Parts: sequence; structure tokens; C-alpha cells
Amino acid sequence: MSSLALTALAGLFAVVCGMNDGGALLATGLKIPSVRPVTGVLMMMAAITLVPPVAHQVALTFTTRLATMDGPQGQLVMAIAVLSALAVVMFLSGRGRPTSLTLAIVGALTGADLGWGLPVAYEYVLFVLAVALAAPFVGALLAVPAGILLVRVAHGRRLRHWHRAGFTLQCLAYAANDGQKMLAVFMLALGISGAPLSTCFAMAGLFGAGAVYGLPRAGRLLSREIIVSRPLHGVTAELATGTAVIGCAALGAPVSMTQTIAGALIGSGMTESAGRVRWHAATKIVMAWALTLPVSALLAAAVALVVQGLIA
Repeated sequence: MSSLALTALAGLFAVVCGMNDGGALLATGLKIPSVRPVTGVLMMMAAITLVPPVAHQVALTFTTRLATMDGPQGQLVMAIAVLSALAVVMFLSGRGRPTSLTLAIVGALTGADLGWGLPVAYEYVLFVLAVALAAPFVGALLAVPAGILLVRVAHGRRLRHWHRAGFTLQCLAYAANDGQKMLAVFMLALGISGAPLSTCFAMAGLFGAGAVYGLPRAGRLLSREIIVSRPLHGVTAELATGTAVIGCAALGAPVSMTQTIAGALIGSGMTESAGRVRWHAATKIVMAWALTLPVSALLAAAVALVVQGLIA
């Protein structure tokens, strides 16, 4: 596969990440006017531009630690993985079961490598999966002390200040962790091992375009369907999610921002009453997550086998 074609696919992937993840990041604060949607998108774009050049360990996890992806062969395998992940996410989302693009790409990368016959670092795959599974629960647990703190100190207009701080933390966490799946595809497409500022700037622009388009649907799901949300719940979830995801970034383990936000929202709602959580909607989302990784892996493995057979 040519570098130009994979670069175009990387651009499409960044737009879809914006559609899938951008609305989720903004959703927690939709009921608080201190960060307007346009301002929020610009803050996310700034973080995606500036953070990866300083720290891109999670991107290296995708490109070097989960499997070996060198040269044209690695580019083709990455293309198969990206297309398979996008197909699964779009299929589930189209049926009202929004899911994690991060889980999809981890599963698809593993499946594509197996189908192509490339070595897979199973111990690292298991480590990444374990961290990804734990992240929503960690977000829910961190929401408890964060909620208690905000009840004591965030009264009236002070909640707006905490919202700005929490949203900023979320943006930095996304850029340091979940958002680097976009960078990993660009790194392979362009044959680079770092994160040039120009590449990150272009990636942020494509992400921002997708975020603007996808905000209404993703925002509605997290801010209305999972819990009966109040502004305090949103700020609590932002602080808990940002802390959890930055911690995972320090380990070099990619985790889903949307999963962690969902867990933190449930945790913040349960600090008041379990009745605030809409368990039917939450269960539907968890079932989609459970399907995403194995289906992505199987699809990518099948496509890799077919493509390899055609070009052999």
C-alpha cells in the first residue's frame, strides 16, 4: 500500500476519532456554560497539537509494542486494521450501540498481525487489555472522592472554575493517551518515529472537524442517556476521567476516553443514588464494548488472510 493512500486513510481515521471521541469529551460539560462547544473543540485541538511532540509513548505502543510493523508490509497491515476497526465501529454505532474506537483498533491490530503471520507480543496485548478493562472502574472509583470534594468547595460560580480545570485536564489526558491512536497511523503512513508539530497540527484540524460533526449524537448519549445528569456530575466525571487516563498514559497503555468517562459518570451518579443511573442504556453500551474487540480481531484477521492470498 502506498504511503499516500495510508496517509489519506490516517486523515479519515482522525476525522472519525473526532466524531466518536470529541462529542464524548464535551458531553460532560454541556449543561455548564463556562466552556462553550466551539471553545472546547479549540482546546482539544490545541492539546492534540502540543502534547504528542512532548510525550508519545502510547503511539509507540500501537506501532512497536503490540506487534512489529516495519516497512511496506507494516503499512498494509495497519491499513487493514484501521479499515476493520472503522467498519466495526460504524456498524455498531449505526445500530444504536456506540462503542470504543480504541478497543476496536487494538483488536484489529492484533487480528491483522495474526492473519498476516506477524509476531504478536501477547503479554503486552494482555497488559493493554487489562488496563483498558480497569480504566472505567478506576474512573468510577475516582469519581467518589472528586464528587465529595466538589460538594464541599464548588458552590455557585466556583463550579464553573472547576469545570474549566476539569475539562482542561480531560483534553490533556486525551492528547497524551487515547488520541495517540491517530498519531500511530500517521507515524506509519509517513515513516516517522516521532511526532512533528506539523503532523500534529494537521491531525488536530481533522479531529476538530469530526468533533463538530459528531457532537450532537455523542454528547446526547453520555450527558442524557447514561445518567440523569446534573452539572456537578459532569465536572466530577471530568476530574476523575482526566486523572485516570493520564495515569494510564504514564504506563504507556492506551485506554478509551469514552469508556472512562462513562464509568466516571456512573460513579458520580451513584454517589447520590443508584437510581440516577439508567442501567438499561449502560448495559447496552457495555455489551457493545464486549463485542468490539473480538469482532474487530476476527474481521481484521480474515481480511489479512484474504489480502495476503491475493498478492502472494
